[in-house]
Amino acid sequence: MENLVQLFRKKMALTQLDFIRSMEQRVNWKARLICIRGPRGTGKTTLLLQHIKRTFGDRLSQVLYVSLDNLYFMDNSLLELAEKFVQRGGTHLFLDEVHKYPNWSQTIKNIYDDYPELSMVFTGSSLLEILNARADLSRRALVYQMQGLSFREYLTIRTGQEFPVLTLEEILSRNEELSAQLVAQVKPFMYFEDYLKTGYYPFFLEGEEDYGSRLTETVNMILDIELPLLRKIETASIAKVKKLLMVIAKSAPFIPNTTELAGMVGVARQTLLSYFNYLEESMLVSQLFKQTRGLGLLQKPDKLFLENTNLMHLLAEKNSDLGNIRETFVLNQLRHSHQVQFPAAGDFLVDDRYTLEVGGRSKKRKQIQDVENSYIIADDIEYGTDRRIPIWLLGFLY
Repeated sequence: MENLVQLFRKKMALTQLDFIRSMEQRVNWKARLICIRGPRGTGKTTLLLQHIKRTFGDRLSQVLYVSLDNLYFMDNSLLELAEKFVQRGGTHLFLDEVHKYPNWSQTIKNIYDDYPELSMVFTGSSLLEILNARADLSRRALVYQMQGLSFREYLTIRTGQEFPVLTLEEILSRNEELSAQLVAQVKPFMYFEDYLKTGYYPFFLEGEEDYGSRLTETVNMILDIELPLLRKIETASIAKVKKLLMVIAKSAPFIPNTTELAGMVGVARQTLLSYFNYLEESMLVSQLFKQTRGLGLLQKPDKLFLENTNLMHLLAEKNSDLGNIRETFVLNQLRHSHQVQFPAAGDFLVDDRYTLEVGGRSKKRKQIQDVENSYIIADDIEYGTDRRIPIWLLGFLY
């Protein structure tokens, strides 16, 4: 245990507080059990360490951060670690990469039940299932989903300036005023293209020249390690999942022909729909439906996207046209805190209320002119006018 404490203290010394994700303010850190899910590279570890440093300061003896892929757990159990920690006066245990620990959910339930004086925060893959028949953590844990940087957060890192988080209602009703205020503070198109290519995952801070290789490694880790571990997919089938992802990447966003796609990948249609769900759970793709899915998860999506524009530039390369990139950006930023569906007219129906049509600066309202609460999301404009919203402004939703 002493080695784990030393590793934790070393990480604390290296943790910087110059930029902190807005999610740190959204989490109810007072809860006894918190889960933060998300794909690799989105900054879950950094979020935990920054929160510890900001909150506990000179009370680090009450806190312990450990990653459950540490070799310590080859010969020692997490339950024993928790017991020793509580005996020493520990009150807050932060557990990273819990999906790497065998039977993690049952162990965390036991700790939660046996040590009521102990608060725990744990992170894991976006594939992590909290609802478990044997260890029902769903009614015990507050669950948060973490995604990559918003355009607003990227601007904060690049410029050192603070920018407000805006609600969708504010953007739609006050876009002229808000866009003018923000353009007076920063020129968004100086940074927007770079964000779309290399700004979604925080590891761009470690060197933009290595960004592509780091993102490739992240995708491969999800497919080669997390899917077999958490979805029990056989190694031979992973190749088919990768093939499907590449097919999606070269065409997305598109309306899928499931029969044709199943033939291309070499799987049955139901298996294909399962793969769609696995890739969405992994936050590699986004499925769009005309209506909210009920109990049946094996439902054909009405449109398929890659999860973010950085993946488009990595996987699709020259196949991504500007229109596809625009739609992918809009869906990605909206999905952080809104329900998005495929509408009868326009590109996106948000919260069953707002219809959005995405395009360039010359995009007309012809397709949505008779649709109530409809708006144009336009690229290549700095300032909003009436129902024409600058696309970059949606990057301030979180």
